[in-house]
Amino acid sequence: MNIDIIGDIHGCFHEFYQLTVKLGYQWQDGVPIHPHQRILGFVGDLTDRGPQSLKTIDVVYQLWRQKLAIYVPGNHCNKLYRYFLGRPVQKKHGLETTVHELMQLSKTDFHDYQEKFIQLYEHAPLYAQLDNKRLIIAHAGIREKDIGRYNKNVKTFVLYGDITGEKHPDGSPVRRDWAASYDGKAFIVYGHTPVLQARFLKNTVNIDTGAVFGGKLTALRYPEREIVDVPSTMPFKQEKFRSY
Repeated sequence: MNIDIIGDIHGCFHEFYQLTVKLGYQWQDGVPIHPHQRILGFVGDLTDRGPQSLKTIDVVYQLWRQKLAIYVPGNHCNKLYRYFLGRPVQKKHGLETTVHELMQLSKTDFHDYQEKFIQLYEHAPLYAQLDNKRLIIAHAGIREKDIGRYNKNVKTFVLYGDITGEKHPDGSPVRRDWAASYDGKAFIVYGHTPVLQARFLKNTVNIDTGAVFGGKLTALRYPEREIVDVPSTMPFKQEKFRSY
């Protein structure tokens, strides 16, 4: 399988476009197509905080419909899904930017995005096992013992990481470094926790390089395990990046 897996986009559509071009994709009829049949993968968190969440949704949805992409949801995807279902959610931590975009739409266009995203989310696996289970795409990662499981605790881990229940001063959750103790055979590609450079550790790689916080948007080319990235146009926020 030849796949280019992209880290958390968070509505940074300009960076997404630039990265796909750098990866060799050609934009045809509004979507990136690779001339050598490579496909795209997404680790979730397509939306929130960045300027063009809806355009990002639209392109990923079209790619998924054409079987040109693998998408797994992130915690921000889960929250937007619940918003679209009409469930009570707090419009903060980034969701407010996506909602602002939605509020500019006509009712018809709003319902169009609502239907697209609900369909995309409900058909997505919690995490993707690919290449005869040698490759796993999971938003915040997954423990070896949980591979093949889909219960509530596994869902919480995959969406939010190995959270302790404690909070940092800015309100963000404290997370353990689960990858440091991972010894599985499957290669895990994940995001969720912004780092300044793609972080390879054991048989894992974190490709969330904080595009929405002024870092980079990063892709992992598989099976080559090569990193390709483009710089962000967003303001740089050092405090948003985790250092190990």
